[in-house]
Amino acid sequence: MENRPPLTPATLYLVATPLGNLEDITFRAIRTLKECDLIAAEDTRRTGQLLAHFGIQKPLMSYFRFNEAKRSEEILERLARAEKIALVSDAGSPGISDPGLRVVQAAIRGGFRVEVVPGPCALVAALTGSGLDTDEFHFTGFLPHKSGQRRRMLENLLGTPGTVVLYESPYRIEKLLTELTDLVPARPVVLARELTKKFEEWLRGTPPQLLEQLKKRPAKGEFVVLIGPNEPPTTPESTPESSL
Repeated sequence: MENRPPLTPATLYLVATPLGNLEDITFRAIRTLKECDLIAAEDTRRTGQLLAHFGIQKPLMSYFRFNEAKRSEEILERLARAEKIALVSDAGSPGISDPGLRVVQAAIRGGFRVEVVPGPCALVAALTGSGLDTDEFHFTGFLPHKSGQRRRMLENLLGTPGTVVLYESPYRIEKLLTELTDLVPARPVVLARELTKKFEEWLRGTPPQLLEQLKKRPAKGEFVVLIGPNEPPTTPESTPESSL
């Protein structure tokens, strides 16, 4: 590889890390992790394993939902000292249903540079492999746990055009499919499980079909759930006239 310019001081680097398959990490991500001054990680133990695999030794700072405010202040102080800081989540792109947004906003307000080191993202991986419409999609992360809020959000999402994409845990996937069976029983749904890992699995069908499948065996690993758009039926009036 040709020589690359060094990292820029006083910069927050958002580094995407593998979803499961370590071969998915980019050369640029490895170089950034090697050359930064500090790595802010959602789980320092998990990130420590990733660093050990690639022979990287760097100071780690824990950064997760319950200490975001305090850690954001510390990160800004270190950026003010012209340090180069990499922020990573457990897997995928920081800030996508993971910690990261608050420190990015704080860094921007503070006038510091933010640079993205793109790479793996469960949302993009699942959408492109789903076979569903990718021209327009709506992503919402995890649904609320409370039934009322959850139902309202789901109904609103299902009323939007394009493919709906969300994340769901194995503990609530049957609940979600039951809700979809009630609301949109005929829509195509794709479940992408354990993406890039040894037991990666794709399940396709309608909500009641998928619910029946999952009742027959335990569901492990987090899911990316993709719900196809509500396609209007083709009618003679909507069919383009032949040019012949």
